[in-house]
Amino acid sequence: MKSKMNTDYKVGDLIYDANIYDGLNTFLSDLQFYKKWLPKNEDAKILELCCGTGRLTIPIAKDGYNICGVDYTLSMLEQAKVKASEVGLGINFIEADIRTLNLQEKFDLIFMPFNSIHHLYKNEDLFKTLKRVKNHLKAEGFFLLDCFNPNIQYIVKGEKEQKVIAEYTTNDERKVLIKQTMFYENATQINRIKWHYFINDKFHSVQNMDMRLFFPQELDSYLGWAGFNVIHKFGNFEEAAFNDNSEKQIYVLALKSKNDE
Repeated sequence: MKSKMNTDYKVGDLIYDANIYDGLNTFLSDLQFYKKWLPKNEDAKILELCCGTGRLTIPIAKDGYNICGVDYTLSMLEQAKVKASEVGLGINFIEADIRTLNLQEKFDLIFMPFNSIHHLYKNEDLFKTLKRVKNHLKAEGFFLLDCFNPNIQYIVKGEKEQKVIAEYTTNDERKVLIKQTMFYENATQINRIKWHYFINDKFHSVQNMDMRLFFPQELDSYLGWAGFNVIHKFGNFEEAAFNDNSEKQIYVLALKSKNDE
């Protein structure tokens, strides 16, 4: 009897609790990379997909850029608006599904940071999103994204043991401990990650952090089929060349011309 494949992939609600999220994600190691690729013209329009609570959106707007942030999760956007308001910024944050996005305008640069592509679980989700990017990108614009380079050894090790991945205190004074387990589905290329949350020293819940893995040659091909040329592919945010041992896949992409297709 053929076993039924689990298709209920998701990210748990607690992970998108804005204070829990901000407490965990305080790093800005990717900010300088994305800022380096911003257009030089003052009237440039920037679009960030999966902007979360504005971790990158707000510092880029502080530099005077006209940037718009899109996210699917309302609670994250509400936190982003509060944070922007606190520093005197009026950023346009939009609640939308990036697979069906239709802003009816074009941008000089679009970026999808922080491994967000891993939450496009099916190929059709990816291609719908890439089509939306094409429709919103100016002919001479750039599309940037980053994701993990799948590490099979790491996954195998992660399946065998529970690991503490974070311990911190949120802005609203909750003490958080997160332990991680995982199980990889070969057929779907989805890493079924579970985060076990302990809040104020008591077990709270298990939250899914499912991630679709994209292998390097596979993702290169998908991007090409979707109408993008790979201008650069880096292995880290310091722009080292991508190789077998790279932790990340970081793309700088441009639209293919008619001559390229």
